Amino acid sequence: MFGLEELKKKIDVKGDMIICPVIGCETQVKKMKRGIPESSDGYLKKRGGRKEGFEQYLCKEHKIYITPTTFIYDDLRDNLLWYHVDKGLLGKIIEVKRVKGQLHHDNSEDAVTWNVFRFLERSKLLSEFLSKLCNSPVANPEIIYWSYSQSQQNVWNELKKARAEFGEIPPRGSEPDLIVKGDNILVFIEAKLRAPSKSDFNQSHTARDKEERIRRYSRGDRFLKRPVENLIDAGYYQLMRFWVIGSSIAERLNLEFYLANLVLSGKEEDIERDFKGYIKEDQSRQFVRIAWEDIYQHISGSVLSGRDNDVTMRYFKNKTIGYENGKLQRAFSIL
Repeated sequence: MFGLEELKKKIDVKGDMIICPVIGCETQVKKMKRGIPESSDGYLKKRGGRKEGFEQYLCKEHKIYITPTTFIYDDLRDNLLWYHVDKGLLGKIIEVKRVKGQLHHDNSEDAVTWNVFRFLERSKLLSEFLSKLCNSPVANPEIIYWSYSQSQQNVWNELKKARAEFGEIPPRGSEPDLIVKGDNILVFIEAKLRAPSKSDFNQSHTARDKEERIRRYSRGDRFLKRPVENLIDAGYYQLMRFWVIGSSIAERLNLEFYLANLVLSGKEEDIERDFKGYIKEDQSRQFVRIAWEDIYQHISGSVLSGRDNDVTMRYFKNKTIGYENGKLQRAFSIL
């Protein structure tokens, strides 16, 4: 895994060629054009399709496909911590996960989510962290990665029911990054790195798409202060879906519900105040913004020690999220 200590501070692009960003490597590969990284995701997911079309972008020494802004690991194991002990679980998760190829990307929020939260789960730190977040004890938490329930060994049944309730098509159903179900609480976590939490639905969808979504999610109007159309226009389509679906599940199970938007420190600092203006909250249903750096502080303040803890601390300190204007970007605001 490559990070701040292994990568060049600037990426060198020469015409239609790029030099490998790993320190000391002068391998030149062809510059990827727009759309090619997404095509490579399909190849990496299948691991058996046409390969020769992508080898021109590959540094064979370091086994990474290089773009002007990031790089993509050829081998998933190079981007994920704990793979050697969690291969079986990860394989089952990937079977039901909707978007799979992104796990290979250096700046993948999915890869970071797995690396961080699998450590919290294995180290028994998840319950304490969520208890602080929710100001309420979180007993016996089960963490559901991208809809996969470890206890049910399939898509979590309650999410499957909610998708059907809101008329979602199975291949395109809502998929929170993480769901945590405790004895008395349900938490949805939507994790972000470089991508913003708000997006322009109207730019990427048709008017017919919008009308269909309004009809579908208006089933959850009882959880909203404003009409679904207003939330879509404000850029909150994704968060709105998770809010109404999570609230519906929690109501059915008689659980407290929290939707947590996990972002980088210093980013989207007004989103909690803004989004709260569109939703109905009460003591049993709330929206919160948290930062990745909050998780780092929680881990560093624990009494844990040992190799896994050291690996996680180094991961936070060394993690990058690609190049911006040619300059390497540190992921987390950690000294």
